[in-house]
Amino acid sequence: MPTVYLSPSLQEFNQYVNGGNEEQMMNLIVDAMIPYLRASGIQYVRNSTEQSLLEAIAQSNAGNYDLHVAIHSNASPESLSGQLQGTDVYYRPGNWSSKRFADILVRNFKQIYPNPQMVQALPTSSLAEVRRTTAPAVLIEVAYHDNWQDAQWIKDNIDAIARTIVRSMTEYFGIPFVEPQPERVGIVQTGGPNLNIRNRPNTGAAVIGRIPDGAQITVYSDIGEWDVVGYGGVVGFAYNRYINLQ
Repeated sequence: MPTVYLSPSLQEFNQYVNGGNEEQMMNLIVDAMIPYLRASGIQYVRNSTEQSLLEAIAQSNAGNYDLHVAIHSNASPESLSGQLQGTDVYYRPGNWSSKRFADILVRNFKQIYPNPQMVQALPTSSLAEVRRTTAPAVLIEVAYHDNWQDAQWIKDNIDAIARTIVRSMTEYFGIPFVEPQPERVGIVQTGGPNLNIRNRPNTGAAVIGRIPDGAQITVYSDIGEWDVVGYGGVVGFAYNRYINLQ
């Protein structure tokens, strides 16, 4: 299954014009992403508010992640304080995967941001989380926290922003986007053989784990003939004919 590194802003000193700060709000977005990630079968690691930026980059580079996603809010230059608005998605020049994911994000953010013409993808060779990470990386500047309309839009749309980012991930990875469902317990009943966990919901997809007959599993979501399941630290898709929900 895809695994992503989530890096919400560590900049608690960036205050919102209507209260709160950047680190707080971006972590609320990541908190809201987690049910969507689990339901859609995407594994994740997130940074810690106690880390420095360099420590977060090192943690990302020490793993084998399919994407590095930094989530920030923006601020205008002092000469334009409070005047700018919009969503900027930064990508690594020359990195096709980074640019592709940025373009998907832009297309989807245009569906939720009040002024779609103010949503854009931009190349960067200076932002460390885009330039110095091993995994294909983007940095999302969700909107401007020094602008009243943008700051309030962020606060009013935490879930919509989270949903849009995860939906963009599923599009990038080519897997179904699944709305969160209550977690359930399931028992594997194959009559003997192991039940395969696959990285996509089809019988030709790679097997990433096996569940013995009679084992108890966590079922995160149901997508037709397949469930997103967790067993032994592995999350993926399993054929639900052989899963008895408790």
